[in-house]
Amino acid sequence: MGRSVSDVAENKNMEISGGTIDDSRSVYSVGFPPRMNLASQFAHKVKEMFFADDPLRPYKGQTRPMKFLLGLQYLFPILEWGRSYDLAKLKGDVVSGLTIASLCIPQDIAYAKLANLEPQYALYTSFVAPLVYAAMGSSRDIAIGPVAVVSLLLGTQLRNEIDPVKNPEDYLRLAFTATFFAGVIQAALGFFRLGFLVEFLSHAAIVGFMAGAAVTISLQQLKGFLGIKNFTTKTDIVSVMKSVWRPVHHGWNWQTILIATAFLAFLLVAKYIGKKRKSLFWVSALAPLISVILATFFVYITRADRHGVQIVRHIKQGINPSSAGDIYFTGSYATKGLKIGLVAGLVALTEAIAIGRTFAAMKEYRLDGNKELLALGTMNVAGSLTSCYVATGSFSRSAVNYMAGCHTAVSNIVMAATVMLTLLVITPLFKYTPNAVLASIIISAVIGLIDYETAYVIWKVDKLDFLACMGAFFGVVFISVEIGLLIAVMISFAKILLQVTRPRTALLGNLPGTTIYRNVDQYPETIKVPGVLIVRVDSAIYFTNSNYARERILRWLRDEEEQIKENNLPMIEFLIVELSPVIDIDTSGIHAFEDLHTTLQKHGVQLLLANPGAAVIQKLRSSGFIEIIGRDKIFLTVGDAVKACAPKAREDV
Repeated sequence: MGRSVSDVAENKNMEISGGTIDDSRSVYSVGFPPRMNLASQFAHKVKEMFFADDPLRPYKGQTRPMKFLLGLQYLFPILEWGRSYDLAKLKGDVVSGLTIASLCIPQDIAYAKLANLEPQYALYTSFVAPLVYAAMGSSRDIAIGPVAVVSLLLGTQLRNEIDPVKNPEDYLRLAFTATFFAGVIQAALGFFRLGFLVEFLSHAAIVGFMAGAAVTISLQQLKGFLGIKNFTTKTDIVSVMKSVWRPVHHGWNWQTILIATAFLAFLLVAKYIGKKRKSLFWVSALAPLISVILATFFVYITRADRHGVQIVRHIKQGINPSSAGDIYFTGSYATKGLKIGLVAGLVALTEAIAIGRTFAAMKEYRLDGNKELLALGTMNVAGSLTSCYVATGSFSRSAVNYMAGCHTAVSNIVMAATVMLTLLVITPLFKYTPNAVLASIIISAVIGLIDYETAYVIWKVDKLDFLACMGAFFGVVFISVEIGLLIAVMISFAKILLQVTRPRTALLGNLPGTTIYRNVDQYPETIKVPGVLIVRVDSAIYFTNSNYARERILRWLRDEEEQIKENNLPMIEFLIVELSPVIDIDTSGIHAFEDLHTTLQKHGVQLLLANPGAAVIQKLRSSGFIEIIGRDKIFLTVGDAVKACAPKAREDV
């Protein structure tokens, strides 16, 4: 706290000027912005909300043909960067594309199991989706395809509606329907420039959700890791552990455990080497493919499948068949597909945009969030028509893509071409691939989603953020993925509501020898001006917090007066409200200030305002509050206000 009033009075010998306002203020006074009519105000708000990046700027002064070309380049960025494409970039893109293809093929086969789909559908997704994104996406580094979290989320929600074993055809159709609606929702958010809605899911909540999903996914892999045949369809940790320990004496297969343990160790070592030595990133990138090749070879020559080792058995050969006729556009399944697509689509776009922005910042180029939504939505709509399920950006593959030296989205095209060749030629070779090695691949891939270092930083910085992080984590692990996501969203909104309804306020004091006034808790050396109370409100004042702001200011006044009475010092005659952090105010906020002014008058205290912003002063003028309080009670700075109401005290300070 700042020094007490008694100390100030004793050391500084300050005086109050009889409760009158001195007009000897600085040369500058509070300015009033030009009045804007309703149409101008509305246009300004819309522009700042939906067009903050000024997307129409490049079109100004251009001819119609040029505007048309710029529009095409906006929708298809490949037309812009493709003009400067050369062989040097192609070399880097081919290398990175082949590298991420070697990683994505085994991962896709594994991720399809999370979605309760046949392996070929994940490979279909890694063929079509990257091609569409390469033409429409603005990220140079993101690698597109199925990912573990979205696959698990989609599989869990679909299984709640249809049993994939008893009714596989309807299950598959519902998966395509959900993918279609996920794409439509993503594209609609981009078209209507609503990408900012993604920001409502806080970083802390995402960290907790991803970590919880990683634990849940890993637990689900115990079925393949241990060779258990009868396994729960639930995802909570209690149900999973019951399924694991119930058949411990007769349901575990030691050959399966040996394969899974050996290759998991190999994958983790390879991952450690790639992380420790950036130049050896290819070791971790190729490890999953090497694991699949070796495991398949060992199972084939030993015929371990005859001894209880579960294998893939069949992956349909050939490229994507059309699924346009399989999508439900009417009926109850259409509604269910919309609900599932909404959740899966939002999680997918959140992950993709986070990944894209990460690598864009590293390479210092700009990523257009709304354009990304259009690209993601279009590719998922196209995917739903070609037997694909929800695709998004993969962090592990994108990191490999970046380290392999990719220059453009051509690396996605190279990856897609490699997957196409795999579908046409190589898929029969995966017949003897053991499920155990796929489980090991998934576990090694999702471990990186458990970001304990960031969680520790969140704990140190903001305990409420940490609560959101842990709420999402435990919700996913102990209940379900959907409930964990719901908890993450609810806690994020609760934090916003708490900050909006209970804004911070601070008591200000003077830094000796200056005209600067700062928070007395942050700067203990500050001194208070006798007879003057200076309060700062650190938030916009709206209907949600106006009553709280008024009551909190009055509480500051009561607390200060109690302290003054104890020290037999002059009572407070002026209350200055510092408004520089108040970026906006509504009618409820103005009404709260009117009530505050009336209350203070009854107690013989004058209300002064310091440094109101343009939006605030405009609304105070329009409401007539300036006439109520008096123009001479509004000041450019706190220093001016103090000098006007306590000139002798200000000279001594």
